[in-house]
Amino acid sequence: MPPFPGEQTFCGLPVASPLGIPAGPLLNGKWCLYYAGLGFDVLTYKTVRSSPRDCYPLPNLQPVDCGQLNGNETELPVGNTMHGTWAVSYGMPSMGPEFWQRDITATRDALPADKLLSVSVVGSMQPGWTIDDLARDYARCARWARDAGADTVEANLSCPNVTSCDGQLYQHPRDAALVAAQLRDAIADTPLILKIGYLPDTALAKQLIDAVAPYVQALAMTNSIATTVRTPAGKLLFEGQCRGICGDAIRQASVNQVATLHTLIQQQGHPLEIIGVGGVQNGTHVEHYLTAGAHAVHMATAPMMDPLVAIAIREHWSGAAHSDRHERPRNTDKR
Repeated sequence: MPPFPGEQTFCGLPVASPLGIPAGPLLNGKWCLYYAGLGFDVLTYKTVRSSPRDCYPLPNLQPVDCGQLNGNETELPVGNTMHGTWAVSYGMPSMGPEFWQRDITATRDALPADKLLSVSVVGSMQPGWTIDDLARDYARCARWARDAGADTVEANLSCPNVTSCDGQLYQHPRDAALVAAQLRDAIADTPLILKIGYLPDTALAKQLIDAVAPYVQALAMTNSIATTVRTPAGKLLFEGQCRGICGDAIRQASVNQVATLHTLIQQQGHPLEIIGVGGVQNGTHVEHYLTAGAHAVHMATAPMMDPLVAIAIREHWSGAAHSDRHERPRNTDKR
């Protein structure tokens, strides 16, 4: 495996590269182990819940035709073939905790010691629940994930494909902080990551950072850009509901968001890392995220289409390491 130059860490833990898979493609331990052997060093186990949840009906992945998105789009056309961007519609399904706890333990035992297993968790809002009830459910899942062997825990505060409040928490800093505090209590000193969505409001982004910084080690972004999707016949897919657009088309908007939040984090003096997610396809794209302020770069669509993409990226960086001009960009903020 081509080495990645320099010493790397992820939420304070040593890793061989900044490359990882975010929550989404790795449905169980078999998928985690498969991609661990293909050059990815942080494997995020797909989002789990405290009770089973079925997947949304087909289509779960629908190609769309578009260029780079700016976040103001309300509708995109269906694409006949996949050109790097698709609408994603799963609804955060989950096996029951009895299954995923056993599977996480077995996966961590089978992974090489130099690979990290991150587990994504989400609370499942129930009728009559308050935000405190939801926070306790997040914390319950996080504790189970840690006890099962997770090296880090990621809490999903953003899902454009659900309408309940657990999918929009990142837009409500006070509620996000309440959830983050309970998560921190539940997992002690295990590194905690919050996954957030598209956040163009700089003032709101600053409020969110200030609210959650005491409890977390990192923010992962960007969890897609939501729009509706229309067929050539004029029909709106997904019953007219918005779905998250993932892949190539969200890259520039996500890089811009990383740069904005990195600046805010530095200005406020918070020791937060950023995990850049969205549209990465090659080593140049990785460089764009790192230059913008990301500490790690995770990708989902590209490795689903080309499982060997991380090896190609490692070759890109390994070859470039001999030139000072191509040394990995490093953040100057103190951690």
